[in-house]
Amino acid sequence: MSEQQLPVVVIGAGPIGLAAAAHLVERGIEPLVLEAGPAAASAVREWSHVRLFSTWGEVTDPAAEKLLAPTGWVKPDESTYPTGGDWAEQYLKPLADVLGDKVCFGARVTGVSRLGRDRVVDADREQQPFTVHILGADGTEERITARAIIDASGTWSTPSPIGGDGLPALGERTAAERISYRVPDLKDPAVRARYAGKRTAVIGSGASAFTALSALADLAKDAPGTHATWILRRGIGGSTFGGGEADELPARGALGLRAKAAVDEGYADAVTGFRTTAVEKNGEQLVLVAEDGRRLDPVDEVIVLTGFRPELSFLAELRLGLDERLQAPTALAPLIDPNVHSCGTVYPHGVNELSHPEQDVYLVGMKSYGRAPTFLAMTGYEQVRSIAAALAGDQEAAERVELTLPETGVCGGAGLFDEPDAAQAGEGGGCCAAPTTLQIGIGAPATSGGC
Repeated sequence: MSEQQLPVVVIGAGPIGLAAAAHLVERGIEPLVLEAGPAAASAVREWSHVRLFSTWGEVTDPAAEKLLAPTGWVKPDESTYPTGGDWAEQYLKPLADVLGDKVCFGARVTGVSRLGRDRVVDADREQQPFTVHILGADGTEERITARAIIDASGTWSTPSPIGGDGLPALGERTAAERISYRVPDLKDPAVRARYAGKRTAVIGSGASAFTALSALADLAKDAPGTHATWILRRGIGGSTFGGGEADELPARGALGLRAKAAVDEGYADAVTGFRTTAVEKNGEQLVLVAEDGRRLDPVDEVIVLTGFRPELSFLAELRLGLDERLQAPTALAPLIDPNVHSCGTVYPHGVNELSHPEQDVYLVGMKSYGRAPTFLAMTGYEQVRSIAAALAGDQEAAERVELTLPETGVCGGAGLFDEPDAAQAGEGGGCCAAPTTLQIGIGAPATSGGC
């Protein structure tokens, strides 16, 4: 089989991975989507209770819509906000169904390299196809070859730890049963019981932390004794709660105001400049200790919302060009630096910014952003459109920008709140700040793959 007859392997059957497959099919290129989970959008389903911060009109891909059209699929009302569960069931599952045997579930990519060449060897490197090592759900191993690799596996499975130095805090692993790295679904009776009447520490300063704080404040109104300690590594300033009513993204501003209200009304206490170095057990509770020696009052639960990071170990034999800070492709990093950009100010980009020293390898979607939290689904769809064009030899289309991001409004929605009326009124929500909110982890778990 010639290299051109080999499939393009797409790692991850989340929104961006499935969109990549749709664009490849449109270009006459055979995709093979490898997904570790048992179904499409396995990671999205893990936050199915959370409402997206973008409307249906902003979270479906044009090539995917064309592929779905002959099946009678009808796009939901573009002005409404889906939950993660809605997104998975009403769009991503049907898309995977249309792709059929081009999507393989229940397996995991454990390694990718050039056939017969580790990362050191130069000789005839670019003439060799890729070899993809796969671990099946039943423990079987398989190897396949591919002409190109599109890694859309996301960052959902690799949340950042508690430690202020980016490493796990001392005792974090042994206290794991009382630590969560996700926004809790307080409508689930079992989850609600875990936090009701308890003291909970919330670590983080983005929209995810705002969402958790406001949800815990709502719970406290029904469950006396519920209280949150909000831990920030920096101080509280004018921008801590976002722009409020002046925020260019109204929903983000509204969510910040809800978090501020949680503090002002006494449902949460804010602790600033606290960089956690240890988690100590105190009977059935936990005590957080800072680098400067401060010790907080004991809490029953800890929610860590400090971001996500890419899992790169299975790509170790490939020559990737990654920014030393963000772990994003070198040319992309300056465009997405969260110190400079929000989701609405990231310039649309494609194959040129996503290329690596290893030809025909691309990290896309949330994974392409490394540790930057400013990703939008619309941006990911433009990424894979450009890459598919490049793989088809249409360089003009690959370099043409076909996406215009509105400066405001793309991140609207209701965050944790699932009432459509509230979503359209701009209550709750947030931008794409911390990857536990939403435009995040929208891809399969980071080591997904396999067939």
